[in-house]
Amino acid sequence: MSESNESGADSLLQLNGVSIFYDRIQAAWDVTFSVREGSVTALLGSNGAGKSAIMKAITGILPVGKGTIMLEGLDMESISPHRRVELGISLVPEGRKVFPELSVQENLELGAYCSRARRTLKATLKEILEIFPVLAERRRQMAGSLSGGEQQMLAIGRGLMARPRLLMLDEPSLGLAPVMVQRVFEVIERIRAQGVTILLVEQNVRHTLRVAEMAYILETGRVTLQGSGEELLNNPHVKKAYLGL
Repeated sequence: MSESNESGADSLLQLNGVSIFYDRIQAAWDVTFSVREGSVTALLGSNGAGKSAIMKAITGILPVGKGTIMLEGLDMESISPHRRVELGISLVPEGRKVFPELSVQENLELGAYCSRARRTLKATLKEILEIFPVLAERRRQMAGSLSGGEQQMLAIGRGLMARPRLLMLDEPSLGLAPVMVQRVFEVIERIRAQGVTILLVEQNVRHTLRVAEMAYILETGRVTLQGSGEELLNNPHVKKAYLGL
């Protein structure tokens, strides 16, 4: 385990020395990490650690003050957020943010707004409804009438409708009952098994480290620890600070 990270040849996403600002407030300092294609990579840390800011910078919603974000060797600096979706980046935001007055199916179809995804909309919709049978049962129901867990499944399904190469999940288990938390992590493993690369931001450290091949601990905007999920599960600092052991 180390505090530096080198890009591998199989990295889909690479951040090099990235600093991020909300106006004049700095949210991340000199962040460097990579996401290997086909893996689950986790960003862990407490509230305010800079995790969501990093996700927003990868999507292009927040500008990068310093450093580079590379998608398979392509510098993202001048690439607009909608173009990043076309290139295969999809974000499932914290808090689900479904459209409550639209049906389940309409929410899913909105996820396929980019031209690459529209070409396979019907086939993708069928796949998503097979992954989430509850959404198939409620496809005509208004999204706002779903339970919190069902809305989270809808948000993940909508993210998958873009046919992403990189699916970013921001706190997908937040506020859910334990049985739904377990279901979310089962879905994450199923998605990964289908070849989708996942970048996961989570406060449920124990569950996350069990599914993540690689994880990075963020504290006050800086990467302070990195290692495999198994390594960090056994790390004394992680046990004390995040697992209560």
